[in-house]
Amino acid sequence: MEPRAAQVRRREKQGRQQEDRPSREGEPRSGGAERPGNTEVHRGPDLVQWTQHMQAVKTQLLEQAQGQLMQLLDQAMWEAIQAYPAQDRPVPSIPPDSLHKTREPSLGKRKVFIIRKSLLDELMEVPHFRTIYHMFVAGLCVFIVSTLVIDLIDEGRLMMEFDLLTFSFGQLPVALVTWVPMFLSTLLVPYQALRLWERPQSGGAWALGVGLGCLLLAAHAAVLGILPVHVAVDYQLPPASRCVLVFEQVRLLMKSYSFLRETVPGTLWARGGEGIRAPSFSSYLYFLFCPTLIYRETYPRTPNVRWNYVAKNFAQALGCVLYACFILGRLCVPVFANMSQEPFSTRALVLSIMHATLPGIFMLLLIFFAFLHCWLNAFAEMLRFGDRMFYRDWWNSTSFSNYYRTWNVVVHDWLYSYVYQDGLWLLGGRARGAAMLGVFLVSAVVHEYIFCFVLGFFYPVMLLLFLVFGGPLNFTMHDRRTGPAWNVLMWTLLFLGQGIQVSLYCQEWYARRHCPQPQTTFWGLVTPRSWSCHT
Repeated sequence: MEPRAAQVRRREKQGRQQEDRPSREGEPRSGGAERPGNTEVHRGPDLVQWTQHMQAVKTQLLEQAQGQLMQLLDQAMWEAIQAYPAQDRPVPSIPPDSLHKTREPSLGKRKVFIIRKSLLDELMEVPHFRTIYHMFVAGLCVFIVSTLVIDLIDEGRLMMEFDLLTFSFGQLPVALVTWVPMFLSTLLVPYQALRLWERPQSGGAWALGVGLGCLLLAAHAAVLGILPVHVAVDYQLPPASRCVLVFEQVRLLMKSYSFLRETVPGTLWARGGEGIRAPSFSSYLYFLFCPTLIYRETYPRTPNVRWNYVAKNFAQALGCVLYACFILGRLCVPVFANMSQEPFSTRALVLSIMHATLPGIFMLLLIFFAFLHCWLNAFAEMLRFGDRMFYRDWWNSTSFSNYYRTWNVVVHDWLYSYVYQDGLWLLGGRARGAAMLGVFLVSAVVHEYIFCFVLGFFYPVMLLLFLVFGGPLNFTMHDRRTGPAWNVLMWTLLFLGQGIQVSLYCQEWYARRHCPQPQTTFWGLVTPRSWSCHT
């Protein structure tokens, strides 16, 4: 232990050193006259300043550590990209600092797959959010029970009708049989075309292989493009059965394009090299079923399959389908079935949109939960697919640009990789607006095609909502718009947009049933019947 006299001398020496040290600007200097009788007076401000100084040092250290960590992660990612494909094919050497600056489309910002849960699964681990989910389910149950009780009191019997469900899924076996050649074409043709292109042959033989591969791909595109449409029209398939065909048609086309887009550039670049081979057929088969539209030879995998989780998600998806049919049957059919008996008027249109707002937003939430969460997570679990980020927190969006990015991450990744990024590459990276407009145009056309295929008529409501309203809202309600008011505005516009869609499509559906044309003409197919049908 240090003697007390020595401690006193050491403290006096430190005090003299502090007196001799120049004071900071604006900082009171502690003189010797203040110290003997007023020690706490000058130690208080020193303690505050010392705390502030340490906070600044901590912030600086955290910023330096974050920068170094980002450099290490970028270096590790670059080394992984350089090392992994070397097992199959050489890749051009790219320095780490130019990894994001290359103009090669296949080596730009690439989708990185990691093991992560879906956001709702993470939120369900929080008891408070799980209670909100239970309250929502309870509210849906009360809505069903109250509707049935009202029917029991008014009609004297329970109105548990499943006519809409049985009609919508009618002729489902025909759709499933049609799916078989669509899938076989996607399974065999793109892979075989790649094999024809990657063989290191002489110039004439390779050109013949390229031509044959292009013919196979043209036949594949014809099968996927014509066969579902022919079956849907010829057999007059109902809406739900048509949904199966059109969703599989679009999904298989996007998967085929992604597979060729990811593999062909490297194959053509290294066609004359040694050890060049196509990806394994098993990796391509796995890709056709896994819940992503971006092809990779391998994906992060979970260690095992939780079959109870699979069963729960399929059960929830089925419950959403049943509830959607219940909502349409109770809230939409009574309102729109007889609208064609009245003359078309602005008053009737506005009232129908207001009536359709609530079922429209219900349908949006049910489609999101049934497909983007339950259905994709069930398949991801069965295939042990690790990356479950099929959506982000789109409900917190304060801008439509963020909503479009977070609502459906699976489709957004495909559009971003193969439309936006490739568009920037083709245009030299100077036309971000044009590339973004291309993304909107492709998305709008595909969405309108899906609605036209499912409903059996052309009524460009979705096309107009995307291009006339969605595009300007994307540029005006951008990411710099923050705050609760913008989130309220986004939800308000979302409610109105869903009401417009449900109202106009339901009116046109019943108008074409009540006012059929004696002859099928082109103008009759593309002209809205609800504007002139009055029975």
